[in-house]
Amino acid sequence: MIKTFKTIDEQIEILKSKGLEIDDINYAKSVLLRENYFFLSGYRHLFLKSPKDRMFLPGTNFNELYALFNFDRQIRNIFFKNILIVENNAKSIFSYQLSRKYGIREKDYLNPSNFDKSNDKSRQVNDLLKKIKRQIRVNGGQHSATMHYMTNYGYVPFWVVVKVLSFGLISELFTIMKREDQKEIAEVYGIAPDALLVYLPILANFRNLCAHEDIMYDHRTQRTIEDNKYHAYLNIPKTDGEYLYGKDDLFALIIILKQLLSKDDFTLLINELSYELDILDGKIDTIELDKILDRMGIPANFREIARVD
Repeated sequence: MIKTFKTIDEQIEILKSKGLEIDDINYAKSVLLRENYFFLSGYRHLFLKSPKDRMFLPGTNFNELYALFNFDRQIRNIFFKNILIVENNAKSIFSYQLSRKYGIREKDYLNPSNFDKSNDKSRQVNDLLKKIKRQIRVNGGQHSATMHYMTNYGYVPFWVVVKVLSFGLISELFTIMKREDQKEIAEVYGIAPDALLVYLPILANFRNLCAHEDIMYDHRTQRTIEDNKYHAYLNIPKTDGEYLYGKDDLFALIIILKQLLSKDDFTLLINELSYELDILDGKIDTIELDKILDRMGIPANFREIARVD
């Protein structure tokens, strides 16, 4: 079926025909014009009688749909700022470890011999180093510190270079490091290198989602994190031997941030998320908050994770 353009008035009529109550038509029109009907409609699923008929539950109001939309925007901002903290910390740790061990000039720290070429990884190493050098050339000219070093010293140390590299590239860089370098970096966080190999691409995935304002609250990642003490401490229920929450969802992201953020930063994150959930709970009547938490992949007792050492 080919989708056709719909005016704001037509969008309003479509929503009303599906049983959505709209108290203030002009307000709804303003929201749809600013926020995009098709993006906003991505929040309707919890309010539907069933996925097949796409009719709203009796009493569902436009304001509830918009409240969930705004909740998602707020938690994107909360998680984004915390992911950026982890990103900046990771870049600092990576640059310190590699510069200390291999040198401060590009020809030193990006020498292919510094990286793991076992098990036919030579091509992966060479391809990634080319990508990094390309990103340095493309982004470096827009970065004052990079230009300063190039102009005055003829090279750019890695602790400056990391500022122009994407988190995705930093994540990939970790995969080609020698095992001893992975261990040294993971030890800074007090976790196993294999865990960090999984955490970094998940963080990069959520970072990009936040940066592009995609729907976050019910996002699922392709990678899953390992079972750990946080699942057990919160008594996360299982189905067919698999934990229901905290594997590929927002609670998995919370578990990751628990291990990579400072205690104060993580406590603030939990408090801010709790605050936004309380606000949302006061604006939604048609469905229970537990239904939203389930869709998010977050257990009702998620706040207890802040108490785990």
